[in-house]
Amino acid sequence: MTMKIIIFLLGVVSSGLAAPRPNILWLIAEDYGPHLGCLGTQEVWTPNLDRLAAEGVLYTRFFTGHVCSPSRSAFMTGMYATSIGAHNHRSHRADGYRLPDGVRVLTDWFRDTGYFTANLRELPEACGVKGTGKTDWNFAYDGKAFDSDKWSDLKAHQPFYAQINFSETHRKFRGPKRADPARVEIPPYYPDHPITRADWAAYLDDVSELDRKIGLVLQQLEKDGLADNTVVVFFGDNGEAHVRGKQFCYDSSLHTPLIIRWPKQFPPPNHFRAGTRDERLISCIDLAPTMLAIADAPKPPKMQGRVFLGDRCEPERQYVFWGRDRCDETVMRIRTVRDARYRYIRNFTPEVPLLAPNAYKERQYPVWNLLKELYAQDKLTPAQAFLCQSRMLPEELYDLETDPHEIRNLADSPEHKDILKRLRLVLENWIEETDDQGCFPEPASARSEPKPKNK
Repeated sequence: MTMKIIIFLLGVVSSGLAAPRPNILWLIAEDYGPHLGCLGTQEVWTPNLDRLAAEGVLYTRFFTGHVCSPSRSAFMTGMYATSIGAHNHRSHRADGYRLPDGVRVLTDWFRDTGYFTANLRELPEACGVKGTGKTDWNFAYDGKAFDSDKWSDLKAHQPFYAQINFSETHRKFRGPKRADPARVEIPPYYPDHPITRADWAAYLDDVSELDRKIGLVLQQLEKDGLADNTVVVFFGDNGEAHVRGKQFCYDSSLHTPLIIRWPKQFPPPNHFRAGTRDERLISCIDLAPTMLAIADAPKPPKMQGRVFLGDRCEPERQYVFWGRDRCDETVMRIRTVRDARYRYIRNFTPEVPLLAPNAYKERQYPVWNLLKELYAQDKLTPAQAFLCQSRMLPEELYDLETDPHEIRNLADSPEHKDILKRLRLVLENWIEETDDQGCFPEPASARSEPKPKNK
């Protein structure tokens, strides 16, 4: 028997004995904070996501990026946006910028291990849902990043990795009106005003509409016989689209829900207990290596994310990191680190105010202009007026245990000086160790001008 035949037969035997692997379906919401009925949010109706959380695991300390293109570039590569040059929002849409050597999109790794990949736009008409097909990666990709955009291709191409992107919670808010503006709970850093209440209620209405569509997708998964062998993963690409949310480095910008439901046909992995809440610190860059581990694929050598499920689980994070750089025409450089209790923020451009001119926000955020109007009339509380200052503070420190809204800055507190020093050093080391490209100024020629449809 020739060596070629022996090798061929070994390959056949190996593939025949290979253990089945689960499908993976990501459900990605845009601009969505941790606002769920099961988390106590008032005037929001999320029975489908609440049920998904009850059947799976709800991760209560999951953190993404501050805005879509850096965040999506990060969770689709398992790398910090600042390490791969994807940190300035939508700066590489048309310049041919390539990922560094050894860094690839998650779908490439999945295809190498035999998975079919899809970014779904077309679902069965009876389902009543369409995906946006959004990628919004801040780098160029040669070729076809996904094998399909059609739900009808999934059943015949298992195992698959697929994602559905939902735009319901992105501005402009257009969901059916359900929430009573008089009953919603307004964060204390926003003025309690009819404009604020109407805007927040409209956001919650879109959360409820998102939940309705999630329910339809889960029903379709059941109908097609895919629910029992598909890992379902739900999360937001960044925090809510409100003044002190999206684009900044507070929990309201970076903290989103993560829910994972494990399929019945496969034994649950280590560190997964259905029906529980997991309080571990998890970064969005941890999704990529963890999904590859679920697919029984090794973690790529350069990938910065950590596996948080299964036999390949890596040490639990003590800190999560992120940074904000240019968004549209507004140039800022902010870095942050958070542990289980405290968040430290370093503003490298304190001369740029939080309400710096930004055409998109001025047009889309009614509370943005309301804040400026009430500030001029001296009608804001200190926490609200803080957003209107002409400068940002160089350093901010918040105790999330006693101050979940991050409105009491402890950076000058003598009792917290050791915590400040510790987190300052941790952040400085992270900037150096991850080769933070934000240390190098972006050429002025690369900055985008404000555009009517920029998001």
